Amino acid sequence: MILRVLFGLCLAASLTACSRDAAPTPGPEATDLIAETDAWPHGAMVAAADPRAVDAAVTVLEAGGHAVDAIIAAHAVLGLVEPQSSGIGGGGFLLVHDRDSGETLVYDGRETAPATIDENLFVVDGEVLGFIPAWQSGRAVGVPGQVALYEAAHKAHGIAEWQDLFQPAVVLAESGFEVSPRLAGFLVNERLMSFIRLNEDPASAAYFFPGGTALAAGDIRENPAYAEMLREVAETGPDAFYQGPRAERIVAAAQAAPLGGSLSADDLAAYEVKIRAPLCGEFRDLSICSAPPPSSGGVTQSAILGLYDRLLERRGTDGEGARLIAWVDAMRLAYADRDHYVADPDFVPVAAEDLIHEDYLDARAGEVADPSAKPQPGDPGVVLGRGPMIDLWGRDTTEDAPGTTHLSVIDSYGNAASLTASVEAPFGTSRMVDGFLLNNQLTDFARNPELGGLPVANAPAPGKRPRSSMSPVIVFDEDGDVRMVTGSPGGNSIVAYVSKTLIAVLDWEKSAAEAVRLPNIVARGEAVTVETNTELGPAYAEILRHAGYEVRESSGENSGLHVIVVTEDGLDGGADPRREGTVGTVAHKD
Repeated sequence: MILRVLFGLCLAASLTACSRDAAPTPGPEATDLIAETDAWPHGAMVAAADPRAVDAAVTVLEAGGHAVDAIIAAHAVLGLVEPQSSGIGGGGFLLVHDRDSGETLVYDGRETAPATIDENLFVVDGEVLGFIPAWQSGRAVGVPGQVALYEAAHKAHGIAEWQDLFQPAVVLAESGFEVSPRLAGFLVNERLMSFIRLNEDPASAAYFFPGGTALAAGDIRENPAYAEMLREVAETGPDAFYQGPRAERIVAAAQAAPLGGSLSADDLAAYEVKIRAPLCGEFRDLSICSAPPPSSGGVTQSAILGLYDRLLERRGTDGEGARLIAWVDAMRLAYADRDHYVADPDFVPVAAEDLIHEDYLDARAGEVADPSAKPQPGDPGVVLGRGPMIDLWGRDTTEDAPGTTHLSVIDSYGNAASLTASVEAPFGTSRMVDGFLLNNQLTDFARNPELGGLPVANAPAPGKRPRSSMSPVIVFDEDGDVRMVTGSPGGNSIVAYVSKTLIAVLDWEKSAAEAVRLPNIVARGEAVTVETNTELGPAYAEILRHAGYEVRESSGENSGLHVIVVTEDGLDGGADPRREGTVGTVAHKD
């Protein structure tokens, strides 16, 4: 198979930052590539949060596009039809596996802090802002990374022509899309609307509340400004977003009251995607790969699976209850480490490899806290003989809100892509520019930069990327072939949601759909939250209560899991019924 791999300034092999230049040149004709592909017998599949996004991706895949092409086309549609979750005013982490070369890369399109902030970004008159006022402030807006992420990944992997990838979204924006029940439900959610300024910001109010009335399910909504923006990006590249009049409008919106931020045109023009090696850990004969810091995915998913096996082995039990409790205890330990250590590695030392080192996991599995106690972070420095490191940082439990989406794709060549993208909380900062919403990702920093007299690893800093819970995952078998693609939205609960699908498929022998439908369980801190409005939820809650855990019942967790599993019979997909997603397939072509 011939792939267009034009790294240019990206130099992915050296894993450096990717700077932006002109619009990417088209790759070779997709029809030629279909004929030249080596044997991938399974066809193609996409799982995403809206049928219209899935349709856009399937169209790309049917034409012979790469998984990255499908991701771009689908996400551009998602930014239109589910703006509460993600969009080009936000950012994300994209994990890409190229089957032909065997290379796997992470495209870090995480938002960055403006160059003129300091660690007291969310400290006003000596007081730390609460989450809600910080969320709706201009200080929460980070430099959006999504458009630059599109370009960086397409330059390295794209087959379809760049301009064509935005057409499905442009057509929907110009002709009008049907408002979904989920989007409409957010707009009449009194509690949410009491927190945010969506109906106060002039642009967002006019768009979501035309004539003063909230959009309703089934309404047809046009977004010509979004269409125009995408058309300019398609024709001239990301500079149409990061420079010129549009950039000036983004800056003006971010600097507006309340608590206007310091985002500048220079910040936008200087944005770079970071191309990183994935962080991979072992689970039996499988390799679990996800994004490294500032994402939590690579640390937590490998740690949870590694601890899970060790806890089962130590306890010598094999029933359903024992496996449930081992998973919960593994989550509790991994969350404690994640909350303490994970931050932007370009600014602070992050012992990511140490946190999933087999010797550290061996030791950590012996530190399981009493079910009624709050788990504390471990110290890999002590275990691995590198010197104590736990007291480098103050204890931190940064809040992450669930305004996010996830897409999983395997293409007809066997390439895989896993994208988790976000504007942070629902509707971001409620500030709308040219048909899209600006993120509030900087609230993913610790708002209090110092705890217990020590700096917090995830404190704000100029140009820094806030810690993320986003966990796009690709699982490989012992031969290096893709076994599974998964991920989810859900704020800091993403870690738990994604680990559920990994445990369920790889150990509990569930199908993709069965894994997604299992109750969500989140074990972070003192209590364990169990989704009890599901078939097995009440039984799981009782098992955990009987074992001594403080159980909090939830009537519905905000996951949006989208999973693809490679089986002997082909591709098996699952879309989370808690949202509006679906699975699309493309049959294998002989």
